[in-house]
Amino acid sequence: MFDTKRILDQLVSSGVAGGLAGGLAGGALASAVSGKKAKKYAGTALKAGGLALIGGLAYKAWQSYKENKPVPESPPPAAFVPDSPEENSLLNLLLIRSMIAAARADGTIDTEEHQAIMSRIGEMQLNDKEKAFLFEQFAAPVDLPALARDADSEAHAVEMYAASAMILETPSATEQQYLDQLAGALSLDKRLTEEIHHAIAEQQAAA
Repeated sequence: MFDTKRILDQLVSSGVAGGLAGGLAGGALASAVSGKKAKKYAGTALKAGGLALIGGLAYKAWQSYKENKPVPESPPPAAFVPDSPEENSLLNLLLIRSMIAAARADGTIDTEEHQAIMSRIGEMQLNDKEKAFLFEQFAAPVDLPALARDADSEAHAVEMYAASAMILETPSATEQQYLDQLAGALSLDKRLTEEIHHAIAEQQAAA
């Protein structure tokens, strides 16, 4: 069995998911997965956890969208960070899948990229089953409709988009198209996705 919290925390703080973002190829990917993107999230992810980080960003964006004005920092409610361990684990898994799907949105992975990703996952503080799960997820085809169908609430839809947008810091045309398709599949309107990107930019600036 594997610990979905540990996997999500490692993804957010290690830079592996973001290593695929930006249409990187060959040696450029090896540099990316070394952790440049991760530095913006690592401290928060290690202290509070990946789910708390993503849930907080999503909740802040959702609140601002609903109230149409800036909102102060506040702990996300159970809808965004569930109290139940079982619900928490299922949401972690959904966000892991969302991050990896977004990271793969810009095309195929060549041999050198594949080796760099495998090496970086191998360095993560995960057990063999958890690493095998990540290897499998990176190798699986991206099925956006199936992923979107697993969003069982508006809160989870906002978090899935936030998790995806976090690692596509400066999206390419293909990646932006993916984010637009994801927003459509999750029934998120443009103003809400704009609030999500704004919340992420604020987090990055503060890191």
